[in-house]
Amino acid sequence: MKRQIPSLHLNQRGVENKIEGLFLVRVERARYRWHPQKPFVEIQFVILEPKPFETRCFSGRLYCTEKALWKLNGFLRDFGYDAQLLKDDQVDEKALSNLRGVVRTSCITLNGRSYQNLDAFAPEADWELLDCTSLTHSDVRGGSDGL
Repeated sequence: MKRQIPSLHLNQRGVENKIEGLFLVRVERARYRWHPQKPFVEIQFVILEPKPFETRCFSGRLYCTEKALWKLNGFLRDFGYDAQLLKDDQVDEKALSNLRGVVRTSCITLNGRSYQNLDAFAPEADWELLDCTSLTHSDVRGGSDGL
């Protein structure tokens, strides 16, 4: 049986670059970044599980364009963001710190630059179920569809 294990990409100096897989994480910090076409929230995560990746950090972007707000809302909902702030369409950077949940990541290279994708999210309470079922799905289908 094939088991999908999260992977770690190293740059030319052997330093951690991008991380791919399914992780239980905590939000270390979040910052809103304004851009004329694509404003985004940059989020730094600390990995809690799986244990071999514990305490490693990675960051990703969630765009705040009209087309991409569904993904930001899904992240906020699944990570247990304050319901009243969410209802009021407010994103408080400080309220994001220490939120916990599950994220599936992948890496992509465009125009020679490497980016960390935040592909899917789930509540922290789903970690045990997702961690086990993602391995089952990768056995059956030859690739993990994760969340």
